[in-house]
Amino acid sequence: MIATDPPFNKGRDFHATPSSLASGASFQDRWSWEDDVHEEWTDKLENDFPNIYHVIQGSRKSYGDDMGAFLCFMGVRLVEMKRVMKPSGSIYLHCDPTASHYLKELMDAVFGVKNFRNEIIWHYGKMNNSIRNFAQNHDVILRYSVSEDWVFNAIPRGESQYKTRYRKVVDSNNQILFGYVKNRSDKLLDLRIKKVEKRLKRNLIDSDVLFDFDKERMDQDDVMDIPIIRGNSRERTGYPTQKPIALYENIIRASSNKGDIVLDPFCGCATTLIAAEKLDRQWVGMDIWKQAPDVVKMRLRNEGLLHDDKSVQLGILAQDITFTTTAPERTDDGLEAVPFLAVKEKTVPLEPPGRKMTRKEMVAFLMERDGKRCKGCNRDFGDDTRYLQLDHNTPRSQGGLNHESNRMLLCGPCNQMKSDRYTLKWLQQENKKRGYWQA
Repeated sequence: MIATDPPFNKGRDFHATPSSLASGASFQDRWSWEDDVHEEWTDKLENDFPNIYHVIQGSRKSYGDDMGAFLCFMGVRLVEMKRVMKPSGSIYLHCDPTASHYLKELMDAVFGVKNFRNEIIWHYGKMNNSIRNFAQNHDVILRYSVSEDWVFNAIPRGESQYKTRYRKVVDSNNQILFGYVKNRSDKLLDLRIKKVEKRLKRNLIDSDVLFDFDKERMDQDDVMDIPIIRGNSRERTGYPTQKPIALYENIIRASSNKGDIVLDPFCGCATTLIAAEKLDRQWVGMDIWKQAPDVVKMRLRNEGLLHDDKSVQLGILAQDITFTTTAPERTDDGLEAVPFLAVKEKTVPLEPPGRKMTRKEMVAFLMERDGKRCKGCNRDFGDDTRYLQLDHNTPRSQGGLNHESNRMLLCGPCNQMKSDRYTLKWLQQENKKRGYWQA
């Protein structure tokens, strides 16, 4: 499973508290299409994942280039996250209202609309100083599965975790007439219970508004009431966007079992990794912050999970943790880099040898090779090439290559009709039937 807390496109910079455990950590959550988007990203998405690319372009038009750049950054990473997940895997993506609805559409394109499982609300209950808006006291966590075979374990919502107790008012036959949830002081609750009992005796409460309340432990729903980390908490590292361990324990417990592997590609101050270790899961964390390995080890020690003595049973030994700055090699030929991480054997058609071209270079090459005409309807566009679009002869979904031998230029209507399901031969025959072919 994947549980991660990436940037949100907040439009500002974040810095860790000076002299804290995470001192020196910072990241810029501002995005620019010109500065932050790489041509290889757009080429990959437009060539191989057009549905994802359309979501990004739509967001650019409705919101702006900054949201488009952020979604492009996330899109290429979500594609790789899905690639390494097993059929039983789930992903939990933490975000807030700044981009949650845009990320929802992006994840629909990556994982499939039918694999959306939950929009989880993390309600943390901060103070609100605004007099013109409702208090903004929650974040959103989007949960998707890879297939219909996802793992899920119901989480009991117990009294100890949420500091909640229940009181009952019963009649002379010991039948429950009124149930009350206590989440404040005993005195306040007792006062309210007494008022209820008085009204019951005086027959001032209509029986229609009474309800039975005999379940003192409920399964967790899609709203998780977990406070933010207070400034004096032992858990606090000073990292600017740190989340509570309890929140990620809930997530990991729900969608994995002991011994399973948990990945966080934006691990930051290691909250996901700590929660995974506490629950006896294996874990992999990734981050560009150079001090991240030190923070991982320090937090593990602070939680009593990292030891140098082999006789200690709880936790792990320092030498059992592997840190590396070398990216793993792609092994799409079916030979996995780590055998026990194997998903399933799959092969990708090998590209013929030769120089790889960007989309711009490919368009220029095809115009030189085939002329400035649409291969689907044979229409010649002369010097006005605005209407010509790059496409594949055999679609990528059917094993087509990105090589020049499988690339062509189509006009907009032909490209739309062909989509990513049909070949050029089908398109030409269809255009001749409909009378669109230019002799």
